[in-house]
Amino acid sequence: MRIAIQGEAGSNSHMATAAMLGNEVADLRIVPCNVSAEVMSRLMSGDVDAAVLPIENSLHGSVAEHYDLLLELDVRIERESLLRIRHNLIAAPGVELGDVRHVISHPVALSQCRRFFASHPEFSVMPFYDTAGSVKHVMAEGLKDTAGVAPELAAKEYGGNVLLAGIEDNAQNFTRFHLIRRTIDPPLKSTEQDNKMSLAFAIEHRPGTLVAALERLARAGVDLTKIESRPVPGSPWEYVFYVDVRFDSPDRAETAVAALTEHCRMVKVLGRYRAAAE
Repeated sequence: MRIAIQGEAGSNSHMATAAMLGNEVADLRIVPCNVSAEVMSRLMSGDVDAAVLPIENSLHGSVAEHYDLLLELDVRIERESLLRIRHNLIAAPGVELGDVRHVISHPVALSQCRRFFASHPEFSVMPFYDTAGSVKHVMAEGLKDTAGVAPELAAKEYGGNVLLAGIEDNAQNFTRFHLIRRTIDPPLKSTEQDNKMSLAFAIEHRPGTLVAALERLARAGVDLTKIESRPVPGSPWEYVFYVDVRFDSPDRAETAVAALTEHCRMVKVLGRYRAAAE
């Protein structure tokens, strides 16, 4: 099974993919992509069987671009994973901490390790395109004075050595990932019952319409766990709202969708799936 991810093999997206599919797919092949648009392009063309993208980080918030892609394309969320993010300082074998002069990684990863870098002013810290990609670069170029910040899987993937584990500032650092498939593709088999749904909806620009939409969800008996708004391209001050709801029966989910459809000018079910364990 071919899965497209944003970033290199050994990244957090790779780890999330393994968490969602590793126990049931014997031949899991990761297809690294540079940007999210490439991930979804490969999915829509049928070049891969599914895509895995991060949708929200507990410290940095939502990934807005990925909400836009879910709305724009004929896809659905099939599963979700909640991954504890750990940042590790990784260098080539034989390199010691005192040898390191430069540290590279994705800007978000670097920003989540500020206290560590403040305590090591001798490091020159530079942004790089990807966490796992930083380790891949260090190993490919044979760099002895440079380390990357990445998941432990990146060290295993490229033969690096973890100099220091867990250098992140905040232990409560989690990212939600979605497994995404084309709407036309059959669902993956699962023994677990769906209990979560992601929706996008647009309402008329009148006083009280958002409140009325949320009241309809409440009356349907679903639990609203997240709400996000995104601007509508070409329509200034118009917004699409994205919500996640939990439900205890399929009937409640159907009732919620029907109630929104009666009230909103656009409703799209982005996916129904089993909520990740928290």
